[in-house]
Amino acid sequence: MDGKLRELPTKTRRSNRTVPLPPRALYALAEHHRRLQERYGTPGRLWPPEGYVFGTRNGTPLEPRNLTRMWNELCADHGIRVVPLHGLRHTCVSLLLALGVHPRIVMEVVGHSAMEMSMNVYGHVCLEAQRIALDHLDEQLS
Repeated sequence: MDGKLRELPTKTRRSNRTVPLPPRALYALAEHHRRLQERYGTPGRLWPPEGYVFGTRNGTPLEPRNLTRMWNELCADHGIRVVPLHGLRHTCVSLLLALGVHPRIVMEVVGHSAMEMSMNVYGHVCLEAQRIALDHLDEQLS
């Protein structure tokens, strides 16, 4: 409203939750933290001071526009198609569902209050998955 970045409470009570991370993500976060300590930390003073995992050189939160710009540059540098950051959430959910993860678990990971939300918004079943399911059904019926 006043042009300043503000930290607001989460949308719902369910938004405050612990989400387990895959080992690859934990390793990347630990490496990121180690590099921050090496670059900015001093003995007895942990970095970042504000507690943000990703932030500015001062440890304050990133402006959303800057984060989007950094993401777009990273994609361009690595020849990856640019997807809006929120699209990564959609990709994660779609991949989990395509891998056969139970929708209830996917719902918990993304923090939806109802499984229907996860399935209606993200439950795109690819044609190949449909073929496999029907082939499996055909095998069971023979």
